[in-house]
This record gives sequence, structure tokens and C-alpha cells, in this order.
Amino acid sequence: MLDDRVLEVLARLEAEDAAERERGLPAEERSRQVARTTGQFLFSLAAPMNDCGVLELGGSRGYSTIWLAAGVRYFSGRVVSIEHDPAKVEAWRRNIADAGLEEWAELVVGDAFEVLAQVQDVFDVVFLDAEKEDYERLFVLARDKVEPGALIVADNVLSHAETLAEYSAVRQGDPSLVSTTVPLDRGLELSVVLR
Repeated sequence: MLDDRVLEVLARLEAEDAAERERGLPAEERSRQVARTTGQFLFSLAAPMNDCGVLELGGSRGYSTIWLAAGVRYFSGRVVSIEHDPAKVEAWRRNIADAGLEEWAELVVGDAFEVLAQVQDVFDVVFLDAEKEDYERLFVLARDKVEPGALIVADNVLSHAETLAEYSAVRQGDPSLVSTTVPLDRGLELSVVLR
């Protein structure tokens, strides 16, 4: 639900992101959050599903988590977000609390390659927004956490095409998936698991 608390935190994070970009902060120091329209898209994926389980690989300061958690709370879902950067972990917790979404979002702190094995849930949606060179390995790990009908969404496939074009090509050539590139914002690869 996009109530006033959620909208206020989203607006604050959008303003912070714009200010950081304007100051020319290096990418590793910025929030590196998705564009607002990508957030709205993620919300629209999660909101209609009953008991939607979402796995987010790369939670940053919680901007995309807020969109996803606001969506899953319509029908009692849950978001599990993984983040390893201590400063971003602290900001994630604060922002999720400020938005009133603690009941629908859980943070797992650590390197996804190490902690993902400890996550025992099965998910309906996976959102992949981590270091681009890690996407292929993260996809393989995430694939073990989903069943047929699940959706895996990878961000930045157009803005980082030099790194992620092969990721998209492999997904689109995999007969166990239906995968397509959506030219929204920085580019999303949507992969539906068939088997």
C-alpha cells in the first residue's frame, strides 16, 4: 500500500539520490537505487500476488525494497533482502522502519554468495540488482530458490550492456525460461521459469 509514510520515505530517498548524483559522488558511495518507474514496475509485479515471496539481491538503502514490500503487503507477502555494505544496511533498516514496512521486509546481512545458502524459502519473484559481474553466478544460486512460474528480474541490462548483454542472451537462449528485455529505465531482463 502506498500510504503517506511510504510515499514520504520514497520522496526523501529520491531527493537524496538526485543530490548525490548532482554532487558527482562515485557510484560505490551513492545509493545506486532504481529509477522511480522501475520501482513502480516492481510494485505492480508484487501487489496482485497472494502470499508473494520476493528475494532481493542487493538491497542498498531500501528504495526498491520499499516498493516491493508496499506491494506484497496487499496480500500478506514478504520480501527478503540481502545487503552486505554496513552503511547501507543501517540506512536500509532506518528507511524500512520509517516507511512502516518492518512486518513485510526482512534484511539478511552478508555477502549473497555466502548467505543465500542459509535462506530456505521458495520465492515467487527474485529481483537482481547487485554488482553486474556477479549476475550470472547469482542467477544460478537464485534459480534454486524458485519453482516453475517464478519471475526473475535483473536490473541494468541496457545501461550496463557491455557487462550484461551476455546475461540477457543466455537467459533468452535457455529453453527452461521465457525471457525478454524490457526497455524501461536502465533495462530489465524478465525471466519466467518454466521448469
